[in-house]
Parts: sequence; C-alpha cells; structure tokens
Amino acid sequence: MKDVASALEYLHHGHRPNHVVHCDVKPGNILLDDDMVAHVADLGIARLLGEGDSMTQTTTLATIGYMAPEFGMEGIISTRGDVYSFGIVLMETFTRKPTDEIFVGEMNLKQWIANSLLPDAAIVEVVDADLLGTEEDGDFVSRRDCLSSIMRLALACCAELLKERINMQEALVTLNKIKIKFLKDIKSSKHSA
Repeated sequence: MKDVASALEYLHHGHRPNHVVHCDVKPGNILLDDDMVAHVADLGIARLLGEGDSMTQTTTLATIGYMAPEFGMEGIISTRGDVYSFGIVLMETFTRKPTDEIFVGEMNLKQWIANSLLPDAAIVEVVDADLLGTEEDGDFVSRRDCLSSIMRLALACCAELLKERINMQEALVTLNKIKIKFLKDIKSSKHSA
C-alpha cells in the first residue's frame, strides 16, 4: 500500500502546477510485479486539473464501493476523491471488500472499521486473523497496534466531507511513520524475548 500511496502522491503533487486525478483507485487497478511492488494502472478515466483548479465535474463514474461520496452524487472529482478511494482499498487490504454481503442497510465498511476502533471494541474482530497471529506470538501487540494505526489512517482518508480528508502527501508520511514504528517495535520485542 505504500507503493500505491507513493504513486498517487506523485500523480497528485509531482506535476505542479497540474494534478492528475486517477478517478478509479481500486484493487483491480493495482498491479504487482515479480518483486511484489505495486503499480497503479488504468488511467482511462483520469483527469488533469490545471493550475488553480482543486476540483472539477464529470459524468464518468468510478467503481461502486470505492468512489468518494461527492464523486458518486455530484460528479465532483478532486485529488481528495482518490484519497477516499485509497482509504477504502487500505481497509479492504486488511479486512473485507466494501461490497461484501455483510454490509447491508446503513452498515458499510467505514462504519464497521470505525466501530472496531472504539475504546471497548477490538480491531482483532475485523482484521484478517492470519495477519495478527495469536496472542501467544511475541509480536502480537505490535501487529495489533500497527493494524489499528493503519485503520485510523484509512478512516482519515475516508472522511465523509472532502475538506476534512487528508491529502496523499499526509497519507504517505503517516504510512511511513507506521512502518518505522512497527519495525522498531518488532526489533525491540525480539531483543527483549
């Protein structure tokens, strides 16, 4: 996911004064090479925002379950719409698809994750159990804390209101910090064992 964040950060901020908005960030548009490096693909509905433009409108629709609310309802595209989609993909990577049959009525992937991060609930109930391991594992707490941090980042990416969402630079910096902390925690838990 760090590779995907880097690619989106480059599209959004690496072409100043213009910004490229992918408009359809989803797992099917993320390809892995032989070294398991992720590449963002299929820029078929991407849009170029010129200098001074922070958003534009379109009638082209992205994939249900991944598109930002303002894109789906009003056709408004912006780099923060890609951030929203990235947040959904980040959640899906560690949990379930946003279109999973358990999400009916008012319940959706974002709400399910947010409920798991409440003080009395446990992230262990929503993330893939294979990623966590067991409580007997020496690094279980480090994994749990790392995954909780990733889910909090994903929720920050998926803020309902466009102006409340973080940007891709912030998401990438946060992912890097989470990785560094996780590696440090793993190293210290191995030394103390």
